[in-house]
Amino acid sequence: MKRSIAVLLTPLLLSAAVLVAGCKPSSSENAAGGARTLKVGVNPVPHGEILRAAAAVALREGVRVEVVEFTDYVQPNIALSDGQLDANYFQHVPYLETFSADRGLSLSSAGAVHLEPLALYSTKYSQLAELPEGSQVTLPADPSNAARALRLLEAQGLLRLREGAGATATVQDVVSNPRALALREIDAEQQPRTLEDVAAAVINGNYFLEAQKQLKLDAKVLARESPRENPYANVLAVRKGDEARPEIQTLLKALRSEEVRKFIESTYGGAVVPAF
Repeated sequence: MKRSIAVLLTPLLLSAAVLVAGCKPSSSENAAGGARTLKVGVNPVPHGEILRAAAAVALREGVRVEVVEFTDYVQPNIALSDGQLDANYFQHVPYLETFSADRGLSLSSAGAVHLEPLALYSTKYSQLAELPEGSQVTLPADPSNAARALRLLEAQGLLRLREGAGATATVQDVVSNPRALALREIDAEQQPRTLEDVAAAVINGNYFLEAQKQLKLDAKVLARESPRENPYANVLAVRKGDEARPEIQTLLKALRSEEVRKFIESTYGGAVVPAF
């Protein structure tokens, strides 16, 4: 999902872990109850909230989850690769694969959990038809989500992309722009803060949800991705070779439990949907 993205709250800051945040080897035996412990890195919203809901389920199966919050899209993968974490949960597979290739990391997905449909938001307009000619529209700057945002705009008839652009589309691939939209890429976590300065913005779901909580951001959804056959489900990521670890499989099962499904559906009003 993402390039070296600073933060919504504090740049590249590893925030306090809910239980423990250390740099010692991650998985350990809990002396009190014999439960295996997994350190899992997350972005606070919605990933941290969903993971805490799943942690109670996992604990019943003998796996204790330590939630470590990050406010960027870079450090969780670095910490996982370095062995500071057992897993992370904040990204979709296209971002994971691009980041891993760029950094030479050996990471993979253990399984999909939820989808945050990318959406076009506005504080000025309530319907897509109201968007004036020449409107300034921001897109997330990281390559995978920029392409995803462009395809959302194309699906709404706002522009047309070069044939074959697909998942690697950039603004240079726009071949038709009937409303002369001024497309500008900015860091994804900054989009909610600048939404009132532009006509509309295609924003990652987690950053919009966080801004609703922290900034009291109020905006209308002008368009939203379809969840059907969507490749951008957020996954539980691990180091390659750890996918079948019993503790990882127990956590994945908890994340895909009926309790977590109900939590997602009752909490996010369609901004987050189960992908299992």
